[in-house]
Amino acid sequence: MRYRRFGALDWQVSCLGFGCMRLPTTDGLPMSPHIKEREAVHMIRHAIDAGVNYVDTAYPYHGGASEVVLGKALRDGYRDKVRLATKSPLWSIAQPADFDKYLAEQLARLQTDHIDFYLLHGLDKARWENTVLKLGLLERAEAAIRDGRIRWLGFSFHDEAASFRLIVDGYDHWTLCLVQYNYLDVANQAGTKGVRYAAAKGLAVAVMEPLLGGKLARQPRRIREILERRAPGRSPADLALQWVWDQPEVSVVLSGMNTLAQVEANLASAEQSAVGSLTAADHALIAELRAAYLADNPIPCTKCGYCLPCPNGVAIVRNFELYNDGFIHEDVGVSRGVYSRFLTEAQRAGACTACRTCEDLCPQKIAVSDWMKKVHAVLGEEKAY
Repeated sequence: MRYRRFGALDWQVSCLGFGCMRLPTTDGLPMSPHIKEREAVHMIRHAIDAGVNYVDTAYPYHGGASEVVLGKALRDGYRDKVRLATKSPLWSIAQPADFDKYLAEQLARLQTDHIDFYLLHGLDKARWENTVLKLGLLERAEAAIRDGRIRWLGFSFHDEAASFRLIVDGYDHWTLCLVQYNYLDVANQAGTKGVRYAAAKGLAVAVMEPLLGGKLARQPRRIREILERRAPGRSPADLALQWVWDQPEVSVVLSGMNTLAQVEANLASAEQSAVGSLTAADHALIAELRAAYLADNPIPCTKCGYCLPCPNGVAIVRNFELYNDGFIHEDVGVSRGVYSRFLTEAQRAGACTACRTCEDLCPQKIAVSDWMKKVHAVLGEEKAY
């Protein structure tokens, strides 16, 4: 196992961390609460025995069962071998005391007296301002640090780059941030600029979705053909992981593994990882793969945001992004899930009234109103592309 500096802490973290969001399930459904407990415990312990010293979970993973199973996996001395990260469910916190209520429940689930890294889950600008700051949750977290229930505070992030910088700068005592980052997300969410900014401020950068939920490992045929032609035999998963590990700002890469074979493959990749290990040919190949993915976007949206805000509240750019993702990765199911679960009814494409205000503002001259009908038909009504 290779180890890396964890931000400003005097601690070396394994370059590979075990993410407990996609554990094996008895019903075969991803993130189902019906975890194959014995298999999951074996996988987690096998990774720890191989040198993994960072494990990550969250209150809602697997319907709450992830924390319970991880707590069982960390029995028999394994808790002392790792630093444990979990997350506060901000969307369920309505009053300051709720912070402590959920923390107490998580400590019980995990069978531990402290959480090493406690993250504010899924921070965006709205939750930062309306929940964290308004309810004084930073003060609650600091009290938990003083009495030993948690050791260090961080946040996970899903929003635009400007919001990321706002949150990083909004508190002087962050220890870490957890961001979605892979070779397709260089300009999405925190992006490369955000990763570098956080690291420069002394935060440890933990990376989630290095394989974009497995999509970069299960490449569409047209993308796979490029890889097979340019680098025969090269694993697409390994290439994507090595791209993240190549960057000195990254402390740990989390992988949501659901088979022992995936654990073994990721351990093998981790052993080969190093900052600056990719060759010029590797970087050229990744650039070609990225360009091929982006060239296939059916909607030519550049995410400039000139169309926003929509007078009716439709999240135009996000709708286009979900539609394009489903198309280029040949996996519309994931996009449909995000559309139904994470966008409000007012934000979905189906709420478009075809006022066409946005179309006068779009530099790409996209027929937004027409596309909104198609987006909702595919993502909201489960029709084919």
